[in-house]
Amino acid sequence: MSHIILDANDFGLSFLGVGDAGLTGVLGYAVVFIGLSLLLAVLLISGSIFKAKAKKAAAVVMPSDPAPAPEAKQAPGSAGEVKLFDVPDKEAAMIMAIVADKLQKPLNELRFISIKEIK
Repeated sequence: MSHIILDANDFGLSFLGVGDAGLTGVLGYAVVFIGLSLLLAVLLISGSIFKAKAKKAAAVVMPSDPAPAPEAKQAPGSAGEVKLFDVPDKEAAMIMAIVADKLQKPLNELRFISIKEIK
């Protein structure tokens, strides 16, 4: 029986030397590091752009006038005056309607003294 000895060259394979393998590894790590650095730079730049847009939009929405003094209002058929602290009329009306609905009482039987937004 004869034995056949196969070599890596028979299959078209070649082995790298220690120097070539080290150089290939270092170049591979460098490519990955550069790619991750570029990705980080893109994320930081896009994040700063979005923050600048959000800050600009918030500056447009926020009024520069100081908050008005609390107002006393009395609606016809209501049970008194309501002092509003930094709450728009529409929101105050919704809050009063929700409370009246939950208590199952008519709105004119309830007495709201003040409504204040807690920040």
